[in-house]
Amino acid sequence: MDVTVAEYIRRTVLKIPRDEIKTMLQKWGFLSETQLQTVNFHQIKENISQDVVQLCEENSADIKQAAALDIIYNHIYPNKRVWSVYQMNKTGEETEFFDLTDFKKKFKRRLRSALKNVTINFREYEDNAIWIRIAWGTPYTKPNQYKTSYVVYHSQTPYVFISVSVLKSNLPLLCQALVVASNYHDIREMELRSHSLNSLKDIVFKRYSQNFQTYYPRPLQEGNVAPESGDLRIIQENRNEKERIQRVNQEVFGDGPQPKLEFAQYKLETMFKSDPKMDVLDEKEPFRCLVKFSSPHLLESLKSLAPAGMADAPLSPLLTCIPQKARNYFKIREKKGFFPGSFVSP
Repeated sequence: MDVTVAEYIRRTVLKIPRDEIKTMLQKWGFLSETQLQTVNFHQIKENISQDVVQLCEENSADIKQAAALDIIYNHIYPNKRVWSVYQMNKTGEETEFFDLTDFKKKFKRRLRSALKNVTINFREYEDNAIWIRIAWGTPYTKPNQYKTSYVVYHSQTPYVFISVSVLKSNLPLLCQALVVASNYHDIREMELRSHSLNSLKDIVFKRYSQNFQTYYPRPLQEGNVAPESGDLRIIQENRNEKERIQRVNQEVFGDGPQPKLEFAQYKLETMFKSDPKMDVLDEKEPFRCLVKFSSPHLLESLKSLAPAGMADAPLSPLLTCIPQKARNYFKIREKKGFFPGSFVSP
């Protein structure tokens, strides 16, 4: 076994929590149950990793087996990486039968026609997800197994989830290979990023239910309260307002937890409203700007704005429609204010 393969397997084992090493090695399937029984999984991880490497030496492991173990690790711990969502588009509405063997062949051929020194590994999972691991090299160096890109492609959908390596210059090659292999016309980034791969899937696959706003804030109603009960009236008004905010928030965001989204971005196009007599603007060109949101938990942060008193309830559709905008690329127009706007796809 090559020394670089041995070192890579050792480092991969060291990343796994000790209580889960045996289970993950069993899922790997490269080592027999008899071989695994010879390993003391209660010793320190360094010793466990050395024992595993020795067993892999006996089985003559190569980089293909080492990559398979890495895919299993990343599938179990996808939150260790940052994922971005991409959407592919066809020129027509026709649907084609998906052939996994043909997809793999086209993907490899396209990528290796542009870069010879690259290793590509696939693994299929039961939810129609194809996990692809790519280790990049250069025309003069071997692939760096520690700077890999990952792709998760659900064959019956146009969505692709990509976690790029530090070598971002190879991203265009990766996107081209995906488009060719899956018989699509083009691909674009949806400007959604998160460590939580499952949350991104919930958003684009519409597994996350969010309501639309149907009404706007109302002023507090005056009550027929006697002057001497002023304090009680204020207390009651505050209580009613908190209940209203809670009710509106629930109608907008739903009951359950929000998908864990860390980054969202869209282009905002707005028209300036002014009195025609003033003629402030000679040209009727719209204002255009790029709006970016980032937070450890973006949607939960937006949900907490009104209860915390930092924004009126309900929030503007410019904020609450982020998941829908990401899924549908629809256009939405503000109905109030001086700067009504519409979303346009990035």
